[in-house]
Amino acid sequence: MSGNPKAKQGVNTVWGGRFESAPDDLMTAINASIDFDCRLYAQDIAASKTHAEMLVAQGIIPAEDGAKIQDGLDRIENEIADGRFVFKSELEDIHMNIEARLGELIGAAAGRLHTARSRNDQVATDFRLWVRDALTRSESEMRELQAALIDRAEEHAATVMPGFTHLQSAQPVTFGHHLLAYVEMLGRDRGRLGDCLTRLNECPLGAAALAGTSFPIDRQASAAALGFDRPAANSIDAVSDRDFALEALSTAAIAATHLSRLAEELVIWSSAQFAFIRLSDGFSTGSSIMPQKRNPDAAELVRAKTGRITGALVALLMVMKGLALSYAKDMQEDKEPLFDAFDSLSLCLRASAGMIRDLQVDAKAMADAAGEGHATATELADWLVRELGMPFREAHHVVGRVVRRADELSCRLEELSLDELQAVEPRIAASARDVLDPLRAVESRASYGGTAPSQVRAQVARARERFL
Repeated sequence: MSGNPKAKQGVNTVWGGRFESAPDDLMTAINASIDFDCRLYAQDIAASKTHAEMLVAQGIIPAEDGAKIQDGLDRIENEIADGRFVFKSELEDIHMNIEARLGELIGAAAGRLHTARSRNDQVATDFRLWVRDALTRSESEMRELQAALIDRAEEHAATVMPGFTHLQSAQPVTFGHHLLAYVEMLGRDRGRLGDCLTRLNECPLGAAALAGTSFPIDRQASAAALGFDRPAANSIDAVSDRDFALEALSTAAIAATHLSRLAEELVIWSSAQFAFIRLSDGFSTGSSIMPQKRNPDAAELVRAKTGRITGALVALLMVMKGLALSYAKDMQEDKEPLFDAFDSLSLCLRASAGMIRDLQVDAKAMADAAGEGHATATELADWLVRELGMPFREAHHVVGRVVRRADELSCRLEELSLDELQAVEPRIAASARDVLDPLRAVESRASYGGTAPSQVRAQVARARERFL
């Protein structure tokens, strides 16, 4: 018996027939989910209306009661949307809050709604519907970010900048080419969302608690009415499966990681040391003490929220890892992390699109930096291979000595005289110096998917066809 005297006031009206006293206040606190699963109200009402319609069509409940249920659920949906609905923690969850209010509105007919279903298949259906909506929203927001990136890539198809490996100057590229890399990442993210939507789109409704039902229900009709492709094939799996939530979170975590990489580059590029870009006032903040500061806080927060989204995936994996079939109350912990993850992903996608559309590019700063770190060394090695027939590995060593000479003279490769180049390799001709120019180096990279402005413009056109 509970040590809390306040817990003896009344038995829960949902399942209280088996119990003599009410739960402890702490049990109510840990058991209730209404504070967060109230977000499922639209999905719960839609599924309940579909279920009631099917029960009437199958002759399981009277048409008169079915009509009352439909009317009552419409009234409840309006109450919730208008903020007039009172959610009660003693009723535990969104399902029982709606059912209790339905009883207040239409009387005994409300009790027929739960025929041939359980809260187990009810919540599994509601949750799938919510995740389906969230994935669809995310896909649209990813498309908008891709559109922003593609527009800016077209604008900067010929804007030369340094390309990096190991965050060290590697080879000149164009800013447009760099932005299109994120378009490809987001394309894969959208593909994963589509795959997840396909596997998710099976309807658990009618699986009941775990074993199905003895009533002559029409699960195909319920599935079709709710926009599912088919009913879930196994009633045990239908109520115990949360793969769809795990897959959605995995997809969100990968997408957030891509956004974090973009955010990191925006932070670096907007620093005074790089000064490649300037984020707009709309996506920057100031300092409470240093009046000169422009902090890239939007980008930093996108970067930080990736941990939150990935954490949600890990949290749900840990919830599910030790659960025997079928349903267990542990699975109530599936919603909060997923709600938070997709709220965060939506915010990050929209903020990223805003930053990309608004940022200003300093093309001169990018071009000046493009040749730093002897970034055109590979172009000279390629010239030795192409013009002198030199094996690439030998050319690599020759250019390594040229780089060392430039370091000794504290100059860039393109600043070396022909005499200095020929002191390392006498067969180097004056035309070799042309390839050391970053812009010419970029223009020469015209292989499919390369960084040449002609290729970038072609990639932009293909990206518009593929993604927009």
